[in-house]
Amino acid sequence: MRYGKEHKQATRQRIIEAAGRRLKTDGIDGSGVATLMTDAGLTNGAFYAHFESKDDLVATAVSHELQAQRESLGELPPGRAGVEHLVREYLSVGHRDNPGLGCPSAALLDEIGRCTDATKEAYTEGLVAFIEDFAARLAPHDPRSARARVLSIYAGMIGTLQLSRALADRKLADEVLEEGLRNALTLMSGADEGAAESD
Repeated sequence: MRYGKEHKQATRQRIIEAAGRRLKTDGIDGSGVATLMTDAGLTNGAFYAHFESKDDLVATAVSHELQAQRESLGELPPGRAGVEHLVREYLSVGHRDNPGLGCPSAALLDEIGRCTDATKEAYTEGLVAFIEDFAARLAPHDPRSARARVLSIYAGMIGTLQLSRALADRKLADEVLEEGLRNALTLMSGADEGAAESD
């Protein structure tokens, strides 16, 4: 039975979304093609009708995950209020304890650094777009002035979440999140002040 173009596109999207969740949960190296296809409800044989290789799927899934993260930022209230909401959700116990539903950076950054150039390029492109949106909310009159600070804030958020996930001591892990949140909000305030000075 032959399927139409729309069916093929829907199937491809299902694979990408399932792969995004699995990669964030088990890592790139820990997620084989068979598992990724099972998650999508498909057989291994269908894989190559949609992707050239696992690397191709990983690059596509990383790009999709970052685009989804960017879209979720766009759905938040405008200005600093929306960014503060994002930071509080990002550095929350719920996000820490559910990596499959969260940020691709915190879940995959160490592995992306060892991936193909295509995956690194997909990650870079998606990250830069997200950072630019973040900066535009903190410094709407001069987003470029906030870009370096936003990169620093985001890097701190990623590291905080990764460290909190790695700790066996739950109390210490929670303290790491709380301190990371305070640091991110302090840096955001600095970005506001810098933008005001440049006006």
